[in-house]
Amino acid sequence: MNTLTRNDLNLLASKGITEEQVEEQLACFEHGFSFPHIVASATVSKGLAVVSKEEQLLYIKVWDEYRAGSKKVTGFVPASGAASRMFKGLYEFIASGHGEPHTLEEKNFFLHIEKFAFYPLLNAACIAGEGKPIARLIEEKQYKAIASCLIDSRGLRYGHLPKGLLLFHTYPQGVRTAIEEHWAEGAMYAKNDAGEVNIHFTVSAEHEALFEAHLVRKQEAYEHKFSVRYRISFSRQKPSTDTIAVDRENRPFRDEDGNLVFRPGGHGALIENLNDLDADVIFIKNIDNVTPDSLKYATVIYKKILAGLLVTLQEKIFGYLRLIDSGKYSHKQVEEMIHFLHDTLCVRNPDIKHLEDAELILYLKRKLHRPLRVCGMVKNEGKPGGGPFLVVCPDGATSPQILESSQIDMNNPAQKALFEQGTHFNPVDLVCSVKDHLGRKYHLPDYVDKNAGFISIKSKDGRELKALELPGLWNGAMSDWNTVFVQTPIETFNPVKTVYDLLQPEHQ
Repeated sequence: MNTLTRNDLNLLASKGITEEQVEEQLACFEHGFSFPHIVASATVSKGLAVVSKEEQLLYIKVWDEYRAGSKKVTGFVPASGAASRMFKGLYEFIASGHGEPHTLEEKNFFLHIEKFAFYPLLNAACIAGEGKPIARLIEEKQYKAIASCLIDSRGLRYGHLPKGLLLFHTYPQGVRTAIEEHWAEGAMYAKNDAGEVNIHFTVSAEHEALFEAHLVRKQEAYEHKFSVRYRISFSRQKPSTDTIAVDRENRPFRDEDGNLVFRPGGHGALIENLNDLDADVIFIKNIDNVTPDSLKYATVIYKKILAGLLVTLQEKIFGYLRLIDSGKYSHKQVEEMIHFLHDTLCVRNPDIKHLEDAELILYLKRKLHRPLRVCGMVKNEGKPGGGPFLVVCPDGATSPQILESSQIDMNNPAQKALFEQGTHFNPVDLVCSVKDHLGRKYHLPDYVDKNAGFISIKSKDGRELKALELPGLWNGAMSDWNTVFVQTPIETFNPVKTVYDLLQPEHQ
């Protein structure tokens, strides 16, 4: 790297980034990232559990007892992204040469526009901006004017707002935003014995004030409705997790004023925000995966099942760690720990049989003394995204991992075939244990696989640059966690990736 200027050093200091970190990032551009080696897709017959009816009842009971105790439970919801991608289709319609809806989705949008929860607000925006209600604008075929009133600054600004603050669902008593649905859902599975519900949202700096103002307006009503006290908190992605951009020759990219350009490191940067939370159990779920109350039953039940299983496994692991710490364990108990690692946590190492007794105990402790997550997986219905796999780790062991398609070597026919054989999809429905058997918090950045990032091509001021994405939050950022996959019903997965998804039956 060329010598840094005084302005460069000041910029690094303001972000909390060291010169060594910049050097490491530049090396990533030079050398790239290796692909993980997949051993198998995690399926019901290999690495993915199906919980029986009897076990479901047991785990629900275990969870209800746990959350009634003194442990702290928190929901963690990444909510920092703007909703611009949600309205990509409408932006394209406005920019197109078609004066009227052209695609089936565009036609359905205007045909069923009254079904959207934001319809009354949009109608008012059209009257204010165009001097006419939506019905009149449709009669006059002014479709683009309606779309503009929805997404542009002169109207509702939905294309510029965070997805969490958009109106998703209609109720007899009114309408709800996505963030409000998370409040309602949290009250159903995370309320403790004191009636408290803790939920943490990661937000962007530009939207934080909007979220806080929304909370002030709405919190009291939801506390009254669900008989709870909400402990809602927000955090921003840390500037120290930004990554340097480079040009085609992997030299630091500079803007027109000669300043180094840094970019957000992707959702994997949120491992730092997650690490800052003081909680015993943390639920992780995307902001847009919500349903109206009438369809929350399956989601809430399986949240409890996943959490009950997590607590059950946690106690088992804690017992083994206490046993190891005591030094008073029998050969039979050591064998039991090995079988637990192999059969329950699906962590296997062919070299374990060659380890001496002391080395074996150290190995067992290292594998057990890690954060734990239970991940719900739904059957694959062809949606894009990651899935559950069994992958070879840097130490030679095989363990469950969530991988995205971008992490797979598609030029390797065998690896591509294993990816395509996947039967399940990652809906981002995780329950995490982040403290050890002594009540100490794990330092989560220690469990990140730094080799699980990737490089993408972006542009700035009309010039091409390379951007470095950090290991994804539920991918490489949790690579060295103990992971258990559980099949959950498709009813628990109802994402709103485009505005058209809000017309699906599960959102009506």
